[in-house]
Amino acid sequence: MVQPAFAFSAQTPADAPAIERLTERAFGPGRFAKTAYRLREGRPAEDALSLAARVGTLLVGANRMTPIRIGEAPALLLGPLVVEPAFRQLGLGEQLVQKSLEAARAAGHALVILVGDPAYYGRMGFARAPDGRIEMPGPVDPDRLLYCELVPGALERVSGAVAPAD
Repeated sequence: MVQPAFAFSAQTPADAPAIERLTERAFGPGRFAKTAYRLREGRPAEDALSLAARVGTLLVGANRMTPIRIGEAPALLLGPLVVEPAFRQLGLGEQLVQKSLEAARAAGHALVILVGDPAYYGRMGFARAPDGRIEMPGPVDPDRLLYCELVPGALERVSGAVAPAD
């Protein structure tokens, strides 16, 4: 199979309908009950760090970075990460995450968390959060609560409940 040429750009409001349709197909209505979704609900994403991937004019993947706080410390919540089924297994999800992490680091952010598969996200520098360090506001499998330090030692300065940024 020929690897398609993906074009990456910061998300814009015009991308929202296509991203929502892709997210609906990928995650279905059950996504509304998830803790991470509830944290993002009604909150603006950090558009410069939230990416859309296209092949030509077709949106084939996207991810979102939402400002949060952990205790009093600012952080980012990554997700959802969504890729059109026909384009999975091509490394697109990993490229979206890596490009968002690079942009967040360049913008001065120190820490990113997510709820996801440790084996998948571990390849991109995420690790399991230590028990009791980060408290999500709803049920979350502690083995799936992951963090990535964009600044070495960032997790050491953070503890407490996760809440939307003000």
